[in-house]
Amino acid sequence: MEAAVVDPGSSLLKAGFAIPDQTPAMIIPTQMKRMLDDGSVTDNPTVDDVSVDPVYRGYVRDWDAMEDLLHYVLYTGLGWEIGNEGQILFTDPLCTPKANKEQLVQLMFETFNISGFYASEQAVLSLYAVGRISGCTVDIGHGKIDIAPVIEGAVNHIASRRFEFGGIDLTNFLAQELCKSNPRVNLNISEVEKIKQLYSCCAEDELAYQQTQDSCPVETHTLPDGQVIKIGRERYTIGEALFQPCLLGLEAHGIVDQLVRTISNVSSDNHRQLLENTVVCGGTSSMTGFEERFQKESSLSSSAIRPTLVKPPEYMPENLTVYSAWVGGAILAKVVFPQNQHVTKADYDETGPSIVHRKCF
Repeated sequence: MEAAVVDPGSSLLKAGFAIPDQTPAMIIPTQMKRMLDDGSVTDNPTVDDVSVDPVYRGYVRDWDAMEDLLHYVLYTGLGWEIGNEGQILFTDPLCTPKANKEQLVQLMFETFNISGFYASEQAVLSLYAVGRISGCTVDIGHGKIDIAPVIEGAVNHIASRRFEFGGIDLTNFLAQELCKSNPRVNLNISEVEKIKQLYSCCAEDELAYQQTQDSCPVETHTLPDGQVIKIGRERYTIGEALFQPCLLGLEAHGIVDQLVRTISNVSSDNHRQLLENTVVCGGTSSMTGFEERFQKESSLSSSAIRPTLVKPPEYMPENLTVYSAWVGGAILAKVVFPQNQHVTKADYDETGPSIVHRKCF
C-alpha cells in the first residue's frame, strides 16, 4: 500500500495516496459541523458554535476535532483498515511550533497506530512539485501568507516571513464592501466566500484598478434565498489588496515587495537562484489575473534581479497551485519511506515524540 499524504490547510484538507501525477483523492473542507447530543448535525444558525475549525491560520488548534477529521479521512476516505494502518506523510506550514509537531507524531503513533511517519515543510514541497530544490515559495493560503527562501531543500528560517492574513481576511473585506453597495441584502460569510471564488480578480496594474472607479462592469449574482446582489468594483478590490494591503488597513508592503525584501536577507550569492525560481501557491493565488499581475509588478520591481515564476511541468495535474504542497509530499514519500528515512514505530517507542525533530527537517 502506498503511503498516505495529508496536507491539512485552514480551509481545505488534501489527502490521498502518494501518486504524484494525480490530484489528491480527497479535497474536503477542514471546517467541521458540531453534532448534537442525538447524533444529528445542525444547520440552525441560532445554535451557538455549530462549526469547528481544527486548523486556524495554518496551525492545528483543536486536536480533538483534528483526530475526528483524520479518522474520517484515513478510514472512510482512503480505506485504511483498523489494525492494518500504513505510513503517512504530513505537510508542515512555515514555523510550525515544536510542540505541534510532537503532538501530531504522538497522535499518529499512539491513536492511529501507524507504521511510519514523516513531515516536511510546505515551502519545500511546493518547489518539489515543479521540479526544483532551490527557489522561493510564496504561499497565499486561507489563513496566512508565507514567503520562504529554500536552498538545496532547506528553508532559510531567518529570512522567511509569515503574515497573519490570507484568503479569509479577503473574504471578510469583500463582505464589508458588498454590504456597503448592497445594504438591503443579508449575507452570510459562506456565501461571500463563494462569491469571492466566482468573481474576484486582479486588475492588470494599479492604474487599471484606479480606472475601475469610473468604469467597471457590474455582475449580478442570485443567492440561494433568491436575493439578487450586484458585484462591481469590489471584485477587483479583493485582488488589489494583495498588492496594496493598505486597502485592508494594514501597514505592509505588497506581495512582490515582500518577496524582494525577504530575499534581500539572504546571501547575495543566492539571490538569482531564489528569485528566478519563484513558486506562487495556495488557493488565493488561483484568482483570475493574479499571475499576470504578479509578473507585471515583478517587472517594475526595484530589484536588480526580477522575480520569475516557475511554470509547472505539463504532465502535472491542472490547478497545481491549489495543492502543490500535497503533490510535493507525494513525490517525497516515494523517497523517504523506501529509503527508511522516516520515523518508524521502533524509533518512536525508543525516543518518544521528540524524535520528529531529528528525523523530519
